[in-house]
Amino acid sequence: MAERALVPPSESVPRLTRPPSPAADVGASAALSEKQSPLLPSQQGGVQPDHQNEGNPATSQGVMMLQLLERVIELENWKEGKGLIVCGAKNTFCSGSDLNAVKGLGTSQDGVELCMFMQNTLTRFMRLPLISVALIQGRAMGGGAELTTACNFRLMTPSSEIRFVHKEMGIIPSWGGTARLTEIIGSRQTLKVLSGALKLDPTVALKIGIADEILQSSDEDQSLQEAQRWLQQFISGPPEVIRALKTVVSSGKELALEEALETERDVLSTLWGGPANLQAIAKQIKFNK
Repeated sequence: MAERALVPPSESVPRLTRPPSPAADVGASAALSEKQSPLLPSQQGGVQPDHQNEGNPATSQGVMMLQLLERVIELENWKEGKGLIVCGAKNTFCSGSDLNAVKGLGTSQDGVELCMFMQNTLTRFMRLPLISVALIQGRAMGGGAELTTACNFRLMTPSSEIRFVHKEMGIIPSWGGTARLTEIIGSRQTLKVLSGALKLDPTVALKIGIADEILQSSDEDQSLQEAQRWLQQFISGPPEVIRALKTVVSSGKELALEEALETERDVLSTLWGGPANLQAIAKQIKFNK
């Protein structure tokens, strides 16, 4: 698996050291991509590859999915965080499923269990109180394309590509990608993208609303720096305020109106009269004198 997570340079998050237990695998052994651990935050705000899980494809891919869940749980407990960038290794965001692993998932029940596991994991990821960016370098295919939709924003390098190839595998996107893509670009465009298994280069992706911006460089390090600068404009400010904004936007998208309004009131009560609010008021008073 090629996804890794980046936190902005001013942020930090501890790295999990306990390996996930293969015994917890519920049949979720199809691959997202190459043999790397996803969503691996860095102590220094950089990107750390985690080459591991060589060997049996079904076992290694199941372990990687468990690692993805562990990274999400880790991020749920990261109370100081504001932003997150998900990117790939060797200029590949995510190259799709390992067919050797998929062969081990031959029954309908296997597919449903995998679906439920990944829907749960990516929904939890989407609901994190962090502003998330998918930095798409190279190809984002199949499950990788679905993963990009769980992020708030998508930045593409000039040579990158997004493609939902599920139709060609005789299935549908089932990790929540269909619902999320419909919310992002609407039902008509989603139907075109999925039924045509369209290859979305950066220009097309930007035009239909999947991509938020095309970066200048395709170089792995330079594009990562561009993505950091792009994200910084949205996470500048006290963590409690940025996290609160993400929370109320998520509730507005997912909840009924009355529930969303109640969430607004609840979240506001944690900020009004708080340190960030009082400091901002004091600055304004000083500025106006």
